[in-house]
Order: sequence, then C-alpha cells, then structure tokens
Amino acid sequence: MAKAPSRYPAALIFGAPGAGKGTQGEILTRVPGFFHLSTGVIFRKLDPQMEEARQISEYCKRGELVPDELTVSIFRNWLEGRRAADKFRPKEHLLLLDGIPRTVNQCKLIERYIDVKLVLYFECVDMEVMVDRIRRRAVMEGRPDDASESVTRKRLETFERETTPVLNYYGDSLIRRIDSSGLPAEVLAGCLQQLIPVLKENFVFE
Repeated sequence: MAKAPSRYPAALIFGAPGAGKGTQGEILTRVPGFFHLSTGVIFRKLDPQMEEARQISEYCKRGELVPDELTVSIFRNWLEGRRAADKFRPKEHLLLLDGIPRTVNQCKLIERYIDVKLVLYFECVDMEVMVDRIRRRAVMEGRPDDASESVTRKRLETFERETTPVLNYYGDSLIRRIDSSGLPAEVLAGCLQQLIPVLKENFVFE
C-alpha cells in the first residue's frame, strides 16, 4: 500500500467573502479526487457551548479574523478527524482549502503539513455584488454573522488589508485568476481547467 504523503497536496480557493468560494467548493467536493474543507463551515459546526466556539463567534460578529493559532489548531484537528473517519483520503484527494490561510502567518503555520500546489483566486471586482450575495446567504442559510451589512463591509475591508498579502506569499507562479462574477457553471469550468492538471500530476487514478 502506498504511503500517505507527509504533506497533503492542496489548492487554495481564495477570494473575498461573497466571491463564490463556498459554492464552488461544495460542487467540486462531489467530483472524485477533491476534498473541500472550509474553515467557515468548521467553525459553524463547533459545539456552541465550547469556549473556542464562543470566542470564534465573538470575532465573527465583529467582522474580525479569528486568531491564527486558534484557526490552524481547529483546522488541523478537523482535517485529521476526517482522515481518521476515512472521509479525507490523502492518497486520493486533492485538498481544496477555503478560508485558510487568511494571513501570511497562517501560511507559515500550515506549511509543515500542507503542500500548496495552486491558488485559485476568485475575483469579483464589484463589491456590491459580494455584499448582495452575503445578504442573500444570511437569509437562505440562517447565518447571523452575515446579517449585518456594516459587519459584512468590515469583513471585506479586513480581507483587503490582512488577507490579500497571502497572494504575495505564494507568488504569481501559483496563482490562477478566476472570474467569479459569471454563472456558477462558467466558474466551475474555469476551476476544473486549472485543477485537473494538478490532479494528474499528483495522484494516480485506476
């Protein structure tokens, strides 16, 4: 039996809140060969009675990033739990990371066990489109952290200030720009065009 990689091959689904990352991640995780992992989903699934969950909720309500060490610790525990449950199979799945890393420090913290092969940068130049998407998501999915427009705009500002430097960390050679303002099917086609070569290079499918 082939040994699991010491570092998990991964592609980052990267972009501002409301850029469409979660939608595409949920679609792609149904395609053999991909495993989508969203820190936002992980945070919302935590037991609300846990101290960590309460801390995260307070940061999200203010539109602030969750501290790096806490984010990475929860992310890694969740990922290894999925592996232990045979949901994530590192010899078969390319990780699609959504919501991590969000700072350069997080890039460094995950580098010991995550091998970033590609960064899919979801670009949506119209901020109002993203604000509207988040507003609709708050209603449809019952997400209180998305309900306040002022918090949403603060999250977008935080992304520009604290998260866009992640692109410089990985460099132009790994970045593939995706126009996320089109139809979901168009965005999906663009994602697959970039991801399929990574699958072929890193995994063997029989």
